Amino acid sequence: MKYFLILAVMLHFLFGAKVIHKEWEKGQTFSEYLKVNNISASFLESISKEDQKFLLEIRNRYKYYELKNDTGTLLQALIPISVEMQIHIFRKRSGSGYGFDIIPIAYKKNEYYANILIEKNPYTDTLDTIKQARVAKKLSMVFKGDVDAKKLKKKDEISFVYTQRTRLGFIYAMPEIEVVRVKRKDKEKFIYVDENGAGYKETAKKVSYTVMGKKKVTYTRKVPASKKEAMFGMPLRKVRITSSFSYRRWHPILRRYRPHHGTDFGARRGTPLLAVNSGKVIFSGRMGGYGKVVKIKHDGGYISLYAHQSRIRVKKGQHVKKGQVIGYVGSTGRSTGPHLHFGLMKNGRWIDPMKVLRKKSIKTSIMKKFTRYEDAKITKYKDVDIVQINKDKAKLMKYVEENATSYIWPEEEELTVHLQDKEKFL
Repeated sequence: MKYFLILAVMLHFLFGAKVIHKEWEKGQTFSEYLKVNNISASFLESISKEDQKFLLEIRNRYKYYELKNDTGTLLQALIPISVEMQIHIFRKRSGSGYGFDIIPIAYKKNEYYANILIEKNPYTDTLDTIKQARVAKKLSMVFKGDVDAKKLKKKDEISFVYTQRTRLGFIYAMPEIEVVRVKRKDKEKFIYVDENGAGYKETAKKVSYTVMGKKKVTYTRKVPASKKEAMFGMPLRKVRITSSFSYRRWHPILRRYRPHHGTDFGARRGTPLLAVNSGKVIFSGRMGGYGKVVKIKHDGGYISLYAHQSRIRVKKGQHVKKGQVIGYVGSTGRSTGPHLHFGLMKNGRWIDPMKVLRKKSIKTSIMKKFTRYEDAKITKYKDVDIVQINKDKAKLMKYVEENATSYIWPEEEELTVHLQDKEKFL
């Protein structure tokens, strides 16, 4: 809410200033953005090393906001680095340069209901009914693998409950569908949706799903998983989590919100740190607030990071095996005490390590495919944790029984919001 207060103060001395909704240009760097807005290169140097690493999280096509005066001078900018956090650049009231901070994104999150009668297909009919392409796209993703859209007939009915975030009056991020009801004649079934947006007909702990494609196969059979396909192990022999992965965590030292792209494990100083999988050491040394750090590149696009070490045991370029000691727990860098900050990247993006790591590093069987072009279907199994299933179903049925009408989204307004429209910033 910090930037709301700043905007309110600006109302007293700005005339004609306006907020502009823009899209981050492809390939543009943060330095280039500063140059375009006539901000000195010394501003970048004033940003702490700890915060500079978050500049790399700005992605192409991210929507951001600028506040400019009538001469085109940048007064403030809000640039997202994730769904929850954003960079805040602001011109100091004294006029002597700019300030920098990373703050939570403020948005509204409301619940909506949709009831769709099939005339053509789920995507087109949803778009025609509620006028929101993101919801139509998300529904198609939920149906994938569980509902064959080609088998739906005219007048079949689809009902679902979803939440949508809005920011400063505009649709923000993808919607989150909770549960879907598909009614065909006198039969109905429910699709439950997990936190990743995947739909499932089943509610057991493990559910099956299929991957299909045109591949070179003659047959499939189970074979032992290779080292590359084995599960990731834990970075410590005894696991005690003290802080989990979060896009917005209150930093105990900085006393402000910051993303926490990893999991903290509590342990005594000198406790051995283990490579979570085999790979190549791509960094070994000091890294700002992380202190002594080791980074290992693994197959499958993964990179693991082990921070705050007291002593490092491997060198850059060295190949390590899964479970090998690569260093020891410490408290170097910005740290409140001995612990391991463990981070995991997949294809260049930070992910929650605990969705990949396993307490027992057990090799599993996989389906192996062999020579010939044909449609191949591979059955896989996934642990699904869907909370409040009964509550979500009851909520949906209440809308259905009350014969509620679908919420129809209005067309988005002009992407320029004048500062005098104060309600746009509440």
